[in-house]
Amino acid sequence: MTQPASEPALDAFLDQAIAAARAGAEVIRRGALDRDRLTIERKKANDFVSEVDRNAEDAIIASLAARFPDHGFIAEESGVNGDAEFTWLIDPLDGTTNFLHGIPHYCTSIGLRHAGRIVVGVILDSAKDHLFTATEGGGAFLDGEPIRVAVRDGLDEAVIGTGFPFTDWSYFDAYMDSLRDVMRRCAGIRRAGAAALDLAYVASGWLDGFWEMNLNAWDVAAGSLLIREAGGIVTDFAGAGDFIARRQIVAGGPATHAALLARLDAYPGLRVETGPR
Repeated sequence: MTQPASEPALDAFLDQAIAAARAGAEVIRRGALDRDRLTIERKKANDFVSEVDRNAEDAIIASLAARFPDHGFIAEESGVNGDAEFTWLIDPLDGTTNFLHGIPHYCTSIGLRHAGRIVVGVILDSAKDHLFTATEGGGAFLDGEPIRVAVRDGLDEAVIGTGFPFTDWSYFDAYMDSLRDVMRRCAGIRRAGAAALDLAYVASGWLDGFWEMNLNAWDVAAGSLLIREAGGIVTDFAGAGDFIARRQIVAGGPATHAALLARLDAYPGLRVETGPR
């Protein structure tokens, strides 16, 4: 089944984003063949970067810039480059720690922001060769087939994804309290270690919901569009739409999202403003 046509400009952006993601994924695949020889640096506690991250990001930006030289970029390793009407939000290798340990749960995530909205999203799981795509108003797809979020009545039968605090411990106690609460009310908790790919799993109905704090724009841009286009809801912990600015996200099908948001609301310690990065 082919993806239906959306607004022509978005299709052109999507095609190039897919090509860029594949260019980055090729760097990642080559690096996976020789993990033991990679140069690895510690950016801060529990936050690693390798030459693969940087080389994959260079390949992605080069691919996009060749087609759209007037666009701006916000990327995990190189930061902000250019102030433009269209800005690409890029995580070349989300789940670096998984990658470095040979755990096959990592991805490349590319989102395009225009007029304050994410209008194109691509997540490529290079370990399993799954391609998740979305355009604003055009639906969400996995390998060209349409996807929808799971339909649940709440948390009772839901499997929920999350991410543990690992670089900022200031909200650790409140998070653990919320984890205990949600865990007691749902069918299971999963912490796989790659937020962008976890969001793609929510869009695909493989996870029923997701929440995490201290995330960056490049972590959530593409995944948030996938979920919305797949019929889900994405907000911050207050139920508002500024999840990128506040660096906190709650996502899922409508009923699951509402139930998860209600549980998190019981823990004011989670409302800390982590600020943009």
